[in-house]
This record gives sequence, structure tokens and C-alpha cells, in this order.
Amino acid sequence: MFPGKRVWAVALALLLRLAAPAAVRPLTILHLNDLHAHISPSDERLGGFAYLATAIRLERAQCRGCIFLNAGDLVQGTPVSTIFHGQPVFEMANLLGFDAATLGNHDFDYGWMQTRKFMQTAKYPMVSANVAGAGGRLFAKPYVILNANGLRVAVIGALTDQMERLELPAAMGEWHTVPVVEAVRRYAAELKSQSDLVVLLGHLTGAEEKEFLENVPEIPVIVSGHLHTGLNEAMTHEGRVLVRVKGYGVELGRLDLQVDTEKKAPVSWTWKRIPIDASKIQPAGDVAPEVKKWEGRVSARVDRPIAVSKRAFTKSELKPLIEQAMRDETGADFAYLNTGGVRDVLPVGQLLERHIWDIMPFDDRVVVAKVRGRDLPVVVLGGRTVEPDREYTLVVSDFTADNQESQLHTSGLKFENDVGLLRDMLLDWFRKKKTIE
Repeated sequence: MFPGKRVWAVALALLLRLAAPAAVRPLTILHLNDLHAHISPSDERLGGFAYLATAIRLERAQCRGCIFLNAGDLVQGTPVSTIFHGQPVFEMANLLGFDAATLGNHDFDYGWMQTRKFMQTAKYPMVSANVAGAGGRLFAKPYVILNANGLRVAVIGALTDQMERLELPAAMGEWHTVPVVEAVRRYAAELKSQSDLVVLLGHLTGAEEKEFLENVPEIPVIVSGHLHTGLNEAMTHEGRVLVRVKGYGVELGRLDLQVDTEKKAPVSWTWKRIPIDASKIQPAGDVAPEVKKWEGRVSARVDRPIAVSKRAFTKSELKPLIEQAMRDETGADFAYLNTGGVRDVLPVGQLLERHIWDIMPFDDRVVVAKVRGRDLPVVVLGGRTVEPDREYTLVVSDFTADNQESQLHTSGLKFENDVGLLRDMLLDWFRKKKTIE
């Protein structure tokens, strides 16, 4: 080739390269959140680790580049978790094939040293950018970079700033959350040159989700958890997307993205929620025996009949029922249970001890205070009129007592008498009632 033609050929190739569109690659993000140790299907035959595993594997087989993420709260919610402090749940979760997970507030329920053990048990990275201790030491790695279909996907973990209201100080020890938006932005900037896409894997409040989606353009994709309720449609803002599925493993999320590697953002996406219907899915052969083994270890303790319910009760309907039980069992004038303390519904028909464990998985204790009428919090009165100078007894959980300002909207009440585990109190009350209407 003549020199002049060679120069023109090189120039033309360069022009064509410059004019060519940036590489767009597909990426699939499978995701779960708030499993809460529901290793077996619900009474409605929804969820269950063995059935989840089958659905996950089927979806992974049908995508070109997949990553699988968990947005926190793997433990706390069933007897298997409560009795064994979450450990078997993390062992079984390894069979689901997560590529990364973040920490949820309930992952600290058994104390931070047990959380460390969870992180050692997990065969996948657990990331959290804003749980810190003295000198700014981080509790977990802030992020991980995953490779899928030639894409470098940076996954930053984040935990809600509301931990002081959600966990007892003893569970956290010296660890605490630092401002979540500030921490995530710092790592997003650090990762810009190291990745093709930044994904936030967050255990977040609704307000925090909104803040990230609307005001943090450095994060184009957000996979969230904590609220338990799934979105009907993906939340979007100026080309950014946020997804969240229902808790307890009753559905699996699948977010299919087309990622522009030059802009480091999705150019399009589709999102769907895949129901985990145990009546239509075959259980995974390697997971089902593990579930059976651990459920068998607790069955003799929790699968004993205690009462019959004439109707089903929702969580909101259970709250006053539990408060009635607390009053009846202690002889107190008033009882209060925080709404978040009710973790499951009550079915119609034969009730087992397991149902009470599912409703009240926490090892909350019942504590008693003597309070003048004038000092009783409005939220506990329920419209009742009291005598200002008369002394009344008020029973609450130790969690509520330790978080008076956020739960009772008051402060200074002294709950000096501990009368035992709330779950045990409920079991006794249900046995005595025999029939719940």
C-alpha cells in the first residue's frame, strides 16, 4: 500500500472508531430482600429456600450476564433463627448462590459478634459502607466489584441511618452508622474509574430511597430492602432506577439492564417480580434436605397445638390482641406494643406454638412502670380517660422502654420491673384462652 493510502486508511479507521456508538452490554440483576429466616413456605405455600433455589437457578440459566444480590435482613423471624441465633440460616443461604449481600438491621439482633460470624460463614462478600467504629474503622468491606458479561459492576452496601431506633445499644457495641448518603457518595466517586456500573445495595427507609434516587446521580441503579413491601413498578428518576421485592422470599426480582459502558449507566431496563409458588415449583434437591434437617430440630419444640382461632388476624389486628394478653398476664392497666413488633399474621384454625414464635421471634422482655395518669403517653391511652394523680401500671417490651422517644413519644419513664419474655407470656395466654375470636 502506498504511504498516502496507508495514512488515509488509518485516518478512516480512527474516524469510524470515534463515530461508533459506545459498547452497550446486557446485565441481569436477580435480587431478594428481607428473607427473615423463612426457610420453609408460608401457610399459603409461598416462598421457602428450596423453592427459591429452583427459581434462582432457572433465571440464571436464562441470562447472559447475571449477578444475584441480597439487600439485608437474612435472619430473625422464625424459630430456626431465634433458637440457633441465625447461624443455620446463613449456612443454608450459601446454597442460594448470592454474589453479594448487604447488612440489614436485624442481622445485628444477636449481637455484633454473631454478625461477624455470619460474615465469616457467608461464601459471598457482605458489604456495608457506613457501619463504622472508633477511628472510622469499617465493620464490613464497603463494596465489591463483580464481573458479569465483560462488565465491571461495583456493588456498594449501605445500612439505614435509623439504627439507633432499630437496635438495642448492646447489640451494636461500639459500632454505629455514619451518614449513609455521604458515605455512599464517597465510594461512588472512588469507583467511577474502576467500574462500568455502580449499584447501590441498600437496606434503607423510604425517605432514604427517595433521597438516593432523586439526589444522588452517581448511583444509577439501586436495589433496596427493609420495607418488606414490594414495589408494583420500578421507581425511576432521570434515567436512574430503584427496585425492591416483597419480604419473606415470596418473590424474586429480576432487573434486566442494557448498560452503556461509556456513560456508565443503563440506557434501558425491564423489571419483573417472579412469584415463588411452592405448589408449582419443584424444590431444589440439595436445599430441601437442609431445610428439613433444621426444621426437624425445632419441630418438637414449636409444633405443639395451643389454641384454635375462629378467624384470621392481620398484623394490625394482632397488635391490640397482644396488648390485651400483656394486660391479662400482668394485671397492668395499660399495655403498648410497637407495630413493628408484630412479625406475622395469625391463620384461622388450629394454632401451634410455631405461630406465636413467628409473630414474636424477638427475645423481647416485658417490663413494668408505675406512671401517674398525667404522665401516661397518649399513644397508650387508646381514648381512655384517666385521673391525673392516680398511679397506673404500664407494660411494654424492653425495646419500647429503651426507645421511649421514638416509640412512646415521651421520655423519663422508669420501667424497673422485668416480668419475663413476651413470647412466653403470649404462649401462656393463648393456652389459657383455647379459642381466639
